[in-house]
Amino acid sequence: MKKIIAGILIAFMLLLLVIQLFPLGKQHDNPPVVQEPGWDSPQTRQLAQRACFDCHSNETIWPWYSYVAPISWLIARDVREGRERLNFSEWGQGEQEVEEVGEVVRQGSMPPNYFLITHPAARLSPAEKEALIKGFSATFGVSGFERGEDGEGGEEDGEGGD
Repeated sequence: MKKIIAGILIAFMLLLLVIQLFPLGKQHDNPPVVQEPGWDSPQTRQLAQRACFDCHSNETIWPWYSYVAPISWLIARDVREGRERLNFSEWGQGEQEVEEVGEVVRQGSMPPNYFLITHPAARLSPAEKEALIKGFSATFGVSGFERGEDGEGGEEDGEGGD
């Protein structure tokens, strides 16, 4: 039984070594910043930079583990897809999906929980989330996501939110 477990561990380690030879997900690039949105305030940009820029801009910070397969494959995919949907560094260069940005922040699906494990600075307090959502609304000129579609979740008459 010990030989079988040892064999499996050796095979697994060899597999990890072999997949390092595949460049998929290891050629990280940060294209130049073409244009950013006209941020409504420095605070909105700072919050977006903290919580969103690693996947939604050309200013991605590539940590050491982003060069180790298979993690590198997942990170490269997330950044590629994030930039395709919404790229704060290429504003005005195509369609940006801003309609849902406030709602995904409010729901907690952005930034995703698995990202927060390795990027604790991206974790926003409830007050920071609300400030970011309001800032996005002002920056993008999109109304309707300061509150949930059901009318809940936002502030009423200037008093507490979440």
